[in-house]
Amino acid sequence: MSIYDYSVTTPKNEEISLSQYKGRVMLIVNTATGCGFTPQYKDLESIYEKYHDQGLELIDIPCNQFAGQTPGTDEEIHEFCTLKYNTQFPQMKKSDVNGENELPLYTYLKSQKGFEGFGKGPKALMMSALLKKVDKDYKNNPNIKWNFTKFLVDRDGNVVRRFEPTEDMKHVDEAVKELL
Repeated sequence: MSIYDYSVTTPKNEEISLSQYKGRVMLIVNTATGCGFTPQYKDLESIYEKYHDQGLELIDIPCNQFAGQTPGTDEEIHEFCTLKYNTQFPQMKKSDVNGENELPLYTYLKSQKGFEGFGKGPKALMMSALLKKVDKDYKNNPNIKWNFTKFLVDRDGNVVRRFEPTEDMKHVDEAVKELL
């Protein structure tokens, strides 16, 4: 199986095959509207605006699995993002990224790039402390740990990087630029 064998669903229940993005770089991210990392929408929009015409597709998949930080409907989420962050990239239907109801796309992404840690700094320490309370074995499984985990896919469909929410968005920008 390759990434092109998977699809995502829009809020209007239209299925979009990722095969339509062959030859393009994809940044796939699970998002939330009420999270400490929500301001990353601003950086994501900036990356999208800079690189979309050069071949970047940003796939936003809202998820409510982490502390209930995305409680609204798909329409409310979209309205929040467009009004507060002026997002222009497509937003998909709110979905699970872990567990028995996780999107098959996320099963695949996690099999390609597992968890490698939160890095260093205050945000990394905060996330480690939080997750030790929720899952003592969090370091040893590939599950998505929190909102705004990003997967970077090259033009050939290879999952080349996984960015945890604590990663500096400048590093995400640089990695996208390198693939274009």
